[in-house]
Amino acid sequence: MRSVDMTARARIRDAAMQLFAEQGAKAATTRAVAEAAGVTPGLVFHHFGTKQGLRDACDAYVLEYLQQGIKQALDEQGLADPGYLASVYQSAPLVLRYLARALVDGSTAAASLFDNVVALTEEYLAAHPPQPTASGSDPRAQAAVLIAMRLGMWVLHPHLARALGADSLTPELLSRVSSALVDIMPPDFAGPDLITLARTGLDRYQQTHTRSE
Repeated sequence: MRSVDMTARARIRDAAMQLFAEQGAKAATTRAVAEAAGVTPGLVFHHFGTKQGLRDACDAYVLEYLQQGIKQALDEQGLADPGYLASVYQSAPLVLRYLARALVDGSTAAASLFDNVVALTEEYLAAHPPQPTASGSDPRAQAAVLIAMRLGMWVLHPHLARALGADSLTPELLSRVSSALVDIMPPDFAGPDLITLARTGLDRYQQTHTRSE
């Protein structure tokens, strides 16, 4: 989805996301983040000011990741590109684990992040409305319910992985979950063009992945 950022700031942010996902933001210390990133605690404070500043940077990164992902997947038709999907399946696990833990922690930051993702989804639905139904359309409710369902799935990712015979959020598991989501997504809601685009990309990705094994 994006070029690999190996700056000290990015290493600190990624280490923080990993530790926040594993331990929770309250339990993870800036010293532990610095150690994981291979920098001094002073450099963490230099780049982010406070631990809350570091948490805010992680939240901002996740929101930007999702915004960019929607743009590339849909507007730029990345869903049909197996290279794009491979990139997503490599980068998404850290974001998903971070999101899952943030939501379980129930912090103000997690609530704000949820609201931002709902707003982002509502904007997309307003620009790409589902097929009209007899009961009318409520983009806000649709966005909120859709995000709650999707994020709830990632909160339960250890159980999801176990049920599907995987140890963690591997690219193979994400590909399998993506296929299942396409299968159960109502065409009237997603739109037949989007469903076709997603199926094409997944078929190409799985064919490429099978050949590389």
